[in-house]
Amino acid sequence: MPSSVTRLDTARPSARAASSIRHDWARDEAMALYELPFMDLLFRAQTVHRGSFDPNKVQMSRLLSIKTGGCAEDCGYCSQSAHHKTGLKASKLMEVERVLTEAKKAKAAGATRYCMGAAWRSPKARDMDTVLAMVEGVKALGMETCMTLGMLTDDDIIQLRDAGLDYYNHNVDTSESYYDKIITTRTYADRLNTLARVRDAGMKVCSGGIIGMGEEREDRVDMLITLANLEEHPESVPINMLIAIPGTPLENTKRIDPIDFVRTIAVARIMMPKSFVRLSAGRTDMTDEMQALCFFAGANSIFVGDTLLTADNPGEDKDSVLFAKLGLAPLELDLELDPDQSLDHEPATGAGRQDARQS
Repeated sequence: MPSSVTRLDTARPSARAASSIRHDWARDEAMALYELPFMDLLFRAQTVHRGSFDPNKVQMSRLLSIKTGGCAEDCGYCSQSAHHKTGLKASKLMEVERVLTEAKKAKAAGATRYCMGAAWRSPKARDMDTVLAMVEGVKALGMETCMTLGMLTDDDIIQLRDAGLDYYNHNVDTSESYYDKIITTRTYADRLNTLARVRDAGMKVCSGGIIGMGEEREDRVDMLITLANLEEHPESVPINMLIAIPGTPLENTKRIDPIDFVRTIAVARIMMPKSFVRLSAGRTDMTDEMQALCFFAGANSIFVGDTLLTADNPGEDKDSVLFAKLGLAPLELDLELDPDQSLDHEPATGAGRQDARQS
C-alpha cells in the first residue's frame, strides 16, 4: 500500500482541522483517500461531516420536470435525449400555475428546496418569461429555488439571478478524460464555463456527477477533484447512481459495487466539507443499509417524491420509514446550521436534478 495511504490511515484529525477548505487536491492524494480501508475512510468522512453539519438532519428537496424529452444533447444515460429510442414523448413547457401547485405540495410534504429541470440544450428566449415566473413563484413560497436548463447566455444568467434563483444545477457528470465516452454534443469546457459564469453572477452552484457509467475509480476521483479545486466549492454536490434506462447507450451497463459508491460519497464529503452532498438518482436500487452508509459517509440531502424527472424514486412513505429507523429528521430551512459552526460536541437531539437525466 502506498505510503500516502498509510499517512492518511493513521491521521486522526479534529473535526475542525479536518473541515478546512482546500482547492489544491492532487490526484495521488485524492486516490489515497479513496483507497483507504473502508472503516478508516468512513470515520474520516463522518468526522469531517460533524465539523459542519448535524449528522442527524437531512435536507429534503423535490425535483420536477418542467419540460420533458426532445433534448438535442446525446448524453448516453438520458431517456430525454432525442438521439435515443426510449419511447419518451417530448412535452411542452409546463404552465406556471401547475408548477406552483406542485411546489406547494412539495413544501407541505417537508421539502425546503424546489428544483426544476428542462430537457434543453439551452433555453429559448421565448421561454424565459415563463421560467422566471416559476422562480419568482416558488421563491415566494419560502423555498430555495434551483433550476437546470442546460447552457445559458449571459442575459439568461442575469435574468435568473434577478428573479431570485438560489442555485443553478449543471453537472460535470464524470471526469474530463471519460466525458467524451458519454457525451459528444457538449464539451467539458462548456460545462465549466457555464458554472463559472453562474458563480460570477452571484448565484450558488449545484454540480456533481453520475457514478456507475462504466468509468474507473480514477474517473470518479478526477471528477471530485474538478469540483473541489474550483475557486469556490459547489454549495450542492449531487452524486447520482446510474439508472440504466432501456433504449439508451448505457442500458446494459453493469451496476456499480455499492461499496465503491459509498466511497465516492465519503471522498466528496472530505474534499468539500461544507457542501451539501446530495444522494440523488438511483435510490430505488439501493437497500436501506446502502443508504444508511451513504448518510454516515456524509450525504445530507435527498430528493423526495415518487419520481425524479422521468425516473422512479422512493416515495415519502418509504423515506419516512427509513428516517425513523435511522433516527434522522428533515432539515428545516430556517434552522439550517451555520457552515462555520463546529459540531465537535455531541450533536443536538430532537427535531430541529437525476433521473434519466440524472440531476
